[in-house]
Order: sequence, then C-alpha cells, then structure tokens
Amino acid sequence: MPFKASDFGNDFLWGVAIAAPQNEGAYNIDGKGLSIWDAFARRQGKVKNGDKPTHACEFYYRYKDDILLAKALGFKVFRFSIAWTRILPEGTGRINKAGVAFYHKVIDECLELGLIPFVTLYHWDLPYELEKEGGWTSHLMLKWFTRFVTICMDEYGDKVKNWIVLNEPMGFTTLGYMIGKHAPGKIGLEYFLPALHNASMAQAEGGRIIRSLVKDAYIGTTFSCSEVMPYTNKEADILAAQRMDLLLNRLFIEPSLGMGYPHMEGFSITDKIHFHNKAWKYTERMKFDFDFIGIQNYFALTVKANPLIPYIQATEVSATTRKVPHTAMGWEINADSFYRMVKRFAAYEGVKDIIITEGGACFKDHLVDGVINDADRIQYFQDYLLALLKAKGEGVNVKGYIAWTLTDNFEWSEGFKARFGLVHIDFKTQLRTIKNSGYWWRKLLK
Repeated sequence: MPFKASDFGNDFLWGVAIAAPQNEGAYNIDGKGLSIWDAFARRQGKVKNGDKPTHACEFYYRYKDDILLAKALGFKVFRFSIAWTRILPEGTGRINKAGVAFYHKVIDECLELGLIPFVTLYHWDLPYELEKEGGWTSHLMLKWFTRFVTICMDEYGDKVKNWIVLNEPMGFTTLGYMIGKHAPGKIGLEYFLPALHNASMAQAEGGRIIRSLVKDAYIGTTFSCSEVMPYTNKEADILAAQRMDLLLNRLFIEPSLGMGYPHMEGFSITDKIHFHNKAWKYTERMKFDFDFIGIQNYFALTVKANPLIPYIQATEVSATTRKVPHTAMGWEINADSFYRMVKRFAAYEGVKDIIITEGGACFKDHLVDGVINDADRIQYFQDYLLALLKAKGEGVNVKGYIAWTLTDNFEWSEGFKARFGLVHIDFKTQLRTIKNSGYWWRKLLK
C-alpha cells in the first residue's frame, strides 16, 4: 500500500455512507408514507429490470448488523440519511412517532459503537404527497422543508452535531425535473428552473435552521461535480464544455457563497434562470456560511458541441468511445481529474473545510466460493486517495473521505445490478459478504 491512513492526519474523518431510499426498504412499515422513488419505480420502464426499493437492503431491520460492519471495517464516521416520509408520512402535518424512534435507535447504535453520525436531511426521497402538490417546483417547498428540518433538529440535535443539508442538488433537480431519468420523472425547463431555485433556497435555509437550533453544529451540504473537457480544441467544443461546466459545477455552490447564479453569454438557460428567478433579489437568501462542503466526484466528462440538444447544445463523448478507463456504468476513471476538482472547489473564497462525502465505483463483482475479488475497486480507491493526499499536501483543507457505499443497494434507475458496495448483498437472501475492497479498507484503517 503506497500510503498509510495516518498520512492524512490523526484527526482525519474516515467514513462510509448509505442512504435511506437506497438501503432501508420497509417502504410502508410502521407508518412510513410513500416517497417519489416508491412511486417512480412502479412506472414501467423507469428502473432497470423493474427493480423497486420496496425491500432494498432491509437496513430498517438489519441496522445493527450493518452499523457493526462499518465499525468492523475500521471507519470512524457513519453517514446515513433521514427518510422524510418516516418522520412526516404526508410530508407535512402529523409526525410519525415510530419513524422518529427508528432514527433515535440508529443514532444511539452509532454512538454506542463509537461511530460519529453524519446525517443527511435530504437524499432524494421527497414525500409523494408533496410531489402531487408540485414537489420541488412548488412555492410552498421552503415552508415544507423548514418544518421537516426543524423537527429533525428538535429530535436529534442534542445527539447529532454533523449535518448535511442536501445531497447533490444538481443531481436531483436535473435528473428528476429536467430530463426525467430519475424521480419524479418531470421533463422541461418549466420544472427545472423552479426546482433549482427552491433547492438553492432550501440549502441555505436548512443551514440557518441547524445553526439556530443545534449548539456546536458542524454544517455542510454536498455537491456533485465533474471536470468537463472539450473533445477537440475547436471553439464550438470549448464553448460546449463551458456550458456543461456551468450546469454541473457552478450552479449550486456559487449561490451558496453569495455569488448569485452563474451566467454565460450566449447560453440561453442562464438567461432563463436569471429572468425566471429575478436572481438579484435572492442572492442573500441563497447564501449560507457552511462549515464544510461535501464533494462527490464520480467521473470526468468529455463533450462536443451538438446543436440538436436543447439548451445545453452539447453531448458527451463516452469513455468507452474514447477507450479510456471506466467503471461498469461507463463512467471515466480519472484520479488526476478528481485532484483538479478538489483544488478547484477549495479555491473558492468562502469555502472552509472540504470533505469527500462520497467516493466509490461500480464494477461487475463476481462471487466465487464466497469471495469477491474486486481488485478494480481497490485500485480505484488507492488512486483516488493518493490524488487526495497530494491535494492535502498542497494545502487543501481536506478533513475527511467517506466511501460510497457500505453495502450494495438500490442504485436509482439502475436498480440492483449496479454495485458500489464494500459488502456484497444477495438480494434474494440478504446475505452479506465482505468484498476484498472491504478488507482493504480494514487493513488501511487498522
């Protein structure tokens, strides 16, 4: 192994993550309401193989075993999310005591084992009842979200000090409200623009609520990001890459830092954002002084100009087409690109700490005689952690790395086939088998 965990510093936060809609299952148990993913997965053709998160990994029943696995692999941090529909089955209105009690048990189990809980408030599972009223496009969204956050702080704020407001807002607004690939499956700018704006406002407002209600809180939010490179040095491809970069990398962090929405001359979508939201009015409301930002960098992108694509006028040139290393999902593996993105986000004025709140890769795992020899995943972690160590050595204030994910789970529209876990799950029997990558982590952290 070319480095030791101690090379990152003795106070470095090593963690592993899961998410409620991907892991918990028990979708209608103990008073839980339906989420948009419960509803979306029922629509034919929306999730591969017709998979549904109905049972998922049964974390709801097996949380003690899974948290113990995280501890056994040597992690200090356990990141999980709170399902809004367990707390408020209709999204607002009555509080579900059984749901509230479940997360007390999860938190208490973490604390009992000496794990630090990092809790995400919104990890893509909006209550379906709220989506019927417009979901993230509704002018009531901020009011709904404020109540949910306030309840969580009142319940758990004395035990949990580390909070993540939103998971990848660019992901759930674009995939869910512009191109329809993810729940709730809406398509078009008329959905995307209000969803984008409401998520920007909720991100900051959530931070303010936590700050006001939780003493000594350490507050962050997470941003997906991808370095975007032009396919050629032609001006059309360079401009296409700049447009994609604005959309993927700047659209949420810059408002959170008080910079307002980014703008690019000749890019119609930015004109529409500014017109639709009268952005100059809301700059202060979208700003919050986060203690840390979470970076989640899964792939680099290479794009070329394509005037047939609405608004963005760009299309990806896939990693397989370019014959560069990639995961089982076709995502480019590029640790140098990851290093550059960490440096780039750290360079923003106003960014304090950086935590890699998710990092991992999907490969085609093979269970042979009880063993999963996922050497590609081990190499991935090794290369990316070396890149992170390089950035840290150059002065980037990186405080932690949280691996995605503890167990194989429901990978959104990819269903159960796309596996990211350090622990393999047989979804018929729910049998857990630690992969060689899990043992690699244990060796690193022990």
